[in-house]
Amino acid sequence: MEEYAREPCPWRIVDDCGGAFTMGTIGGGIFQAIKGFRNSPVGVNHRLRGSLTAIKTRAPQLGGSFAVWGGLFSMIDCSMVQVRGKEDPWNSITSGALTGAILAARNGPVAMVGSAAMGGILLALIEGAGILLTRFASAQFPNGSSPNTGLEFMTLRSRVTYSTD
Repeated sequence: MEEYAREPCPWRIVDDCGGAFTMGTIGGGIFQAIKGFRNSPVGVNHRLRGSLTAIKTRAPQLGGSFAVWGGLFSMIDCSMVQVRGKEDPWNSITSGALTGAILAARNGPVAMVGSAAMGGILLALIEGAGILLTRFASAQFPNGSSPNTGLEFMTLRSRVTYSTD
């Protein structure tokens, strides 16, 4: 199974790390804005100030955590591609499991096993959903053409006249 718009491996790590940082910062900013607004004292000024303070203090930390996860995942994924010589869903599933295990290493072996299982299961679900969507989309167009291509060809063909002079 091909990944369509992926960078080559050394640049993929930087790309995924930056994308993960962006997602973590934006998502964390939205979450922290709501949390800061709800946990602030009554009054619009207090709530807006509390929301902004929560965003400034916590969103960059969440973005950094996402960047570490994305960078480590991509490094392991690129290593798996290099070692195995092929790029398939098993690389992503294994990379998710190893990333979970490595990031939980400070909490001991039991936490490593639990995080590895969760990372592997999560990535297996994501890869499985991607495969199912690809198969579903390809079943709609079995010959690889878009729905309008056949109609345009038939209309063009009916307009063409052949002379046998």
